[in-house]
Amino acid sequence: MLAIEGLETRYGNVAAVKSVTLRVEVGEIVGVIGPNGAGKTTTLQTVIGLLTPSAGRVRFLERDITALSPDRIVAAGLGLVPEGRWILADMSVRENLLMGAYLRRDGERAIAQSLDQVAEIFPLLRQRQAQRAGTLSGGEQQMLAIARALMGRPRLLMLDEPSWGLAPRLVEEIMRIIRLLNAQGTTILLVEQNARQALALVHRCYVMEVGRVVWTGTPAELRGHPLLTKAYLGATT
Repeated sequence: MLAIEGLETRYGNVAAVKSVTLRVEVGEIVGVIGPNGAGKTTTLQTVIGLLTPSAGRVRFLERDITALSPDRIVAAGLGLVPEGRWILADMSVRENLLMGAYLRRDGERAIAQSLDQVAEIFPLLRQRQAQRAGTLSGGEQQMLAIARALMGRPRLLMLDEPSWGLAPRLVEEIMRIIRLLNAQGTTILLVEQNARQALALVHRCYVMEVGRVVWTGTPAELRGHPLLTKAYLGATT
């Protein structure tokens, strides 16, 4: 579904992402883990068109989207839940959700159906539709950010640090929702610093360090790699 090939993205003279290559197949949950500064967020922002790569290309459903604008990439079926959520704090929950459907041209009835579908996944948001989004708790804001992205009906949903700043109980709930979305047919690319949570969820995993992919494999293979286990799972063996 998604193929990133030899991607390089620079901030001035500094290459934040260097020759990154990864793939996401239809129906997968693919994880990208690594420390701060590894280039994970830069990779996602380049895929969605917020940053322009200096080399490499991105293909989505066999279409080269490297040079497309973010709105055209979203319209093609890619969605991003950004790190930090980026909710519109002064707007209501409902207004935030409708912003997620801004590019759709399938009519009010179809958008109303999507609102109902999102409310089934996030019943709390149905109760809070008139509430100002900035007054929600951190976990509620994360749910809203995911729900807003779903309003665009993405074929592939990219999530950047969805457990960021959340209590363990809420992290478990967010991971449950990600698993549910995948079971309902959404392909997932998940960026996470919380390696334990990510490995419990994903089918395959990439490890990034200093702008590069340094390892790829299944969660079981990572757990069987002594150096990676020690670095990312805190084990001593």
